[in-house]
Amino acid sequence: MKWTLTAAGLLFLLYPALRPWEDETTTAGAQAAMGSPAWVASHLFAMIGFILVPIALLEIHRTAAITFWVGAGLTLPYYGAEDFGLHELAAQPNILELAESIRYNPVAVTTFAVGLVTMGVAAIMVALRLRTVPAILFAAGFALFLPQFFTPPAARIAHGVLMIVGCAWLAWDSARSQAKDPQLAAS
Repeated sequence: MKWTLTAAGLLFLLYPALRPWEDETTTAGAQAAMGSPAWVASHLFAMIGFILVPIALLEIHRTAAITFWVGAGLTLPYYGAEDFGLHELAAQPNILELAESIRYNPVAVTTFAVGLVTMGVAAIMVALRLRTVPAILFAAGFALFLPQFFTPPAARIAHGVLMIVGCAWLAWDSARSQAKDPQLAAS
């Protein structure tokens, strides 16, 4: 479990750290960012992170793991469109209009937001159960996942740092606690 959650945290750090930060309000900036192989890799890192977290949560809090999976299931289609769809459309001269229609489709943006909020709720369930600093940092990272999209690149990278710290510390702290008392395993 500790390696799974730590790997997820690392992927959540790599996501904003390696994402191309061009001015996506211009055609040239959108084409440069979305057309880059780093765009695909960085978004894929987040998607894999969303898959790894609930696997690790199975050993910490099963109800939170299931809740997280529901949130990830609602979020991942949006990430797929953002990652693979926008990447393929990057060379189109009307990329700005296309990107907006994909990103702000009412059903897509709603399931994306509900999914991220649901994962935040699952992380808060973990923090409420464990009541430790690592669990609180883990919960803060997921509770801030949606709001961080409305911040500049430096804040989004700082959020990635919060994610690696929260995930890795929770993984190691939970593994240490379970080694001391195996009955602390998931419930």
